[in-house]
Amino acid sequence: MAQAQPFAIPGGSAPREKGCLQRPDCRVYYEVTGSGPALVFAHGLGGNHLSWWQQVGHFAPTHRCVTFSHRGFAPSDTPPGGPDPADYAADLAALIEHLQLEAPVFIGQSMGGWTGLSFALAHPGRLRGLVLSATSGPIDPRQSGPEGAEAFAAWSRLSEAGLQEGAARGVHPAMGLRAAEEQPAVHFLYRAVDELSTELDKTALRRRLFENRNLPASRLAEIETPTLWVTGAEDVVFPSPVAPHLAAVMPRARHVQIEKAGHSPYFERPARFNAVLAEFLKEL
Repeated sequence: MAQAQPFAIPGGSAPREKGCLQRPDCRVYYEVTGSGPALVFAHGLGGNHLSWWQQVGHFAPTHRCVTFSHRGFAPSDTPPGGPDPADYAADLAALIEHLQLEAPVFIGQSMGGWTGLSFALAHPGRLRGLVLSATSGPIDPRQSGPEGAEAFAAWSRLSEAGLQEGAARGVHPAMGLRAAEEQPAVHFLYRAVDELSTELDKTALRRRLFENRNLPASRLAEIETPTLWVTGAEDVVFPSPVAPHLAAVMPRARHVQIEKAGHSPYFERPARFNAVLAEFLKEL
C-alpha cells in the first residue's frame, strides 16, 4: 500500500492510501481515505471505486473509508474469462484481511450487494453493519412471499415502461429520468465513470449476476448483522417495493426509501443518503 497526497477536510487533512490487492488471477485496486471506524463501499455494475466520491468526502473526517474496484472494473485487472460474481465475497474477505479492518460496516450498491450479502452469509459476525442500497444481491426478490411477489409484479409493469422511455432518450437506467432532467451534469458524470471499464463485457457480467441470483429470501434470516435497506422510490432496475418484505425476514433490519431517487440514491441524492447512513451508524 502506497501513501498518497492527504485529503483535505474542514480544519485539516485526512490520511490517504492506495494500492492493489494481489489475488490468484488478478489485482484488485483500492483506496483508503480518512481514519476511524472502517466503512467499506462496493460499487455497482455502472461504477468503480470513484462512484463513492460524495460519500468519501462526507465521511472521511470521522471514518476510514475504503473504496475499491471489483475485479474487471478499472483500474482493477480483468481476469481471464471475465469476472465471476462468485469470487466477489472472497475478494472482499482478502481485502479486509489485507487492510486489517476490524468489524467494518459494508455499504453495497446494486451489484455490490452480491459482494456484501455473500460475504455476510459466509462470514457471520465479521461485519459491524450491512447497508444494501438498491439491491438484494444473490437473493431472488421474487421469492419473498405472496405479498412480495405481488409487489414485484406491480413494479415490473411500471419498470418496463420507465426503461423504454429512458432508453429512447439516452438516459442511463441506473440514474433515471428525474436525474437526467434535474441534474444533467451528475448524469453525465455517472455515464463517464461507467465507460471507464473498457475491457469489461458488462452484458456477460450482468448475465452471470442474474444466474447467481438464486437464493430464497429465507436465507436472509441467517444474517444477524444490523442491516439497513435503502431504495429509491423511482427505481426501474431494482424492485424497491419488495425491499420491506425482504427486510422483514431479517432479525435486525429496517428499510428506508429515498424519494425522488432512482436506482442510485447515493449518487442522485447524496445529502439524503449520507444522512440516512449516518443515522444508521449511530445505532451500531
